[in-house]
Amino acid sequence: MPIVVNLDVMLAKRKMTLTQLSDKVDITIANLSVLKSGKAKAIRFSTLEEICRVLECQPGDILEYLDEHAYKKLMG
Repeated sequence: MPIVVNLDVMLAKRKMTLTQLSDKVDITIANLSVLKSGKAKAIRFSTLEEICRVLECQPGDILEYLDEHAYKKLMG
């Protein structure tokens, strides 16, 4: 899927762990891990809103669209 999740990048920029984000957003670490790994098939806008609120970022800082060629190159 050519949507890339950059949650790990935002966590690093904010010097926050997945556990800390989980506590602040009230989402399980398991669900955040699925999102972070790019294996999630969907995300609720309310969840995205909470993540953006806590990380003080925009949805585009977390989700990125790559065309098929760029995506394949990134994924190897």
